Amino acid sequence: MKKRMVALLCIMAVMTTAVFVGCGKEKSIDAKETKENVVKEEPAQETEVRIAALKGPTAMGMVKLMDDAEDGKTETNKYSFTISAAPDEITPSIVQGNVDIAAVPANLAAVLAKKTEGKVQVMAINTLGVLYIVENGDTVKGVGDLKGKTIYASGKGATPEYALNYMLTANGIDPVKDVTIEYKSEHAECVAALAKDKNAVAMLPQPFVTVAQAANENIRVAVDMTKEWEEAAKKEGSFASLCTGVVVVRSEFAKSNPQAVALFLKQYQASVEFTNKNVEEAATLIEKYDIVKAPIAKKAIPYCNITYIDGADMKAKLGGYLENLFNQNPAAVGGEVPGDEFYYVQE
Repeated sequence: MKKRMVALLCIMAVMTTAVFVGCGKEKSIDAKETKENVVKEEPAQETEVRIAALKGPTAMGMVKLMDDAEDGKTETNKYSFTISAAPDEITPSIVQGNVDIAAVPANLAAVLAKKTEGKVQVMAINTLGVLYIVENGDTVKGVGDLKGKTIYASGKGATPEYALNYMLTANGIDPVKDVTIEYKSEHAECVAALAKDKNAVAMLPQPFVTVAQAANENIRVAVDMTKEWEEAAKKEGSFASLCTGVVVVRSEFAKSNPQAVALFLKQYQASVEFTNKNVEEAATLIEKYDIVKAPIAKKAIPYCNITYIDGADMKAKLGGYLENLFNQNPAAVGGEVPGDEFYYVQE
């Protein structure tokens, strides 16, 4: 009897062990399955975006984005910015691939596209015309009143010269016979000449117009060259606008990082809107990033034509503008008017 009891206890012990072992295995399998079924949430990958811009209106619309980047408020895009004084400081960086996105003069974008064999594309117009005819008096009421005047200007062989010639010609004024145009190397020289010659006028860009007015309260804006350009273009059946600046991207970067480019354009458009709607705050940021002093920026912003135009509207306005420059001097746009591949349009 005793032996039978021992045997029974042994059997029960074995069965109990088997049950616990079985449960243990079942738990192990469940845990493994659970582990395999849980999807780990990977942190969003950041994209480094290197941006270059020029001091002046082309950078003024970017300051909110610059400030947000400094505060880490640009989502998955990690921006670095370089602000330069002249286009020739930016050009090598774009060509060599050291910059991904840049705000440059509109005609330079076409030249870069040609020089890099299509490796640079334009994404948006960021500045329309910033050129104005100013005078030290009150004799010029319209373009027709410029006939017989001496016009001081800077930018010979570049967009200012082509814009001035187009505006004068469109209004029946011969740039060679009907006016005297004296080109200076700097805007300050134009203002100095204006002060000496009471009958003269000058062609100046913003924000330098505001700087000049701060120094001489008698200087007034007589002609808005952007409006005159658009009126002349309409008469020719063109949608062309006087385009000062654009935003370009390296084609390779855009192809490899379409989401980063889309995010940039969204954030950049918001930054432009901020500059135009919040002039005082934007002026403070413009001084913070050493573009121009806040008081000057505050007065100049409404006249700088800072904008954001992309897509089909960009192609119509910029394409017509570049064609106009080509007709005056093919070299100004790289020897040919860029085709559709020049324009980066989001799908």
